[in-house]
Amino acid sequence: MQHVIQRSLAAAGFTLICAASPALAQDVRLRATIEKVDGPVYTVKNRDGAEWKLTVSDPPLFVAIAPATMADIKPGMFVGSAGMMQEDGTQKAIEVHIFPESMRGTGEGHYDWDLLPKSKMTNANVEHMVTSSDGQVLSVKYKEGEKKLLVTPQTVVVTYVPGSKDDLKPGTKIFVGAAKRQPDGTLQTPRITYGRNGAGPAF
Repeated sequence: MQHVIQRSLAAAGFTLICAASPALAQDVRLRATIEKVDGPVYTVKNRDGAEWKLTVSDPPLFVAIAPATMADIKPGMFVGSAGMMQEDGTQKAIEVHIFPESMRGTGEGHYDWDLLPKSKMTNANVEHMVTSSDGQVLSVKYKEGEKKLLVTPQTVVVTYVPGSKDDLKPGTKIFVGAAKRQPDGTLQTPRITYGRNGAGPAF
């Protein structure tokens, strides 16, 4: 079973890598809420108000976001962080995502992100951690460089766990990195990442 989970999460990692690729700029990124479930079709409302019909390709992959804390992060782990750059060159983290080992390398690097205007995404390996007056600072390194991530008490820390189609109900908040437009105007994705119990992935 553990092997199946690792394979599934590795596939999820591949999906996120694709989501970060400029070549897929024509695809649709969803930060949405499920409005209706009709068999395999999810009617979702994106944060910009647009409504889409979404299906999941076969085999489907569902990944849930689970709460975590800074105590769960250790040097050597691979993490992702969406945040805002500060004048001193640090990145103030809005969210920190702890990747399972099977997803190491997912979307590695530091690049523009669309969570907020001028936000950045940094996916990298944790080198070391120190406590500052403003919070905790993670020194992270990726292939092209390194960054310092400032994690404050307001930063949301989460991890990934295997999910289930049964969790996807009206009101569930989802994230889809790069859904493909279909000839009939619907969207299709190999993977849906979602929040449980009213929580939602911001990404």
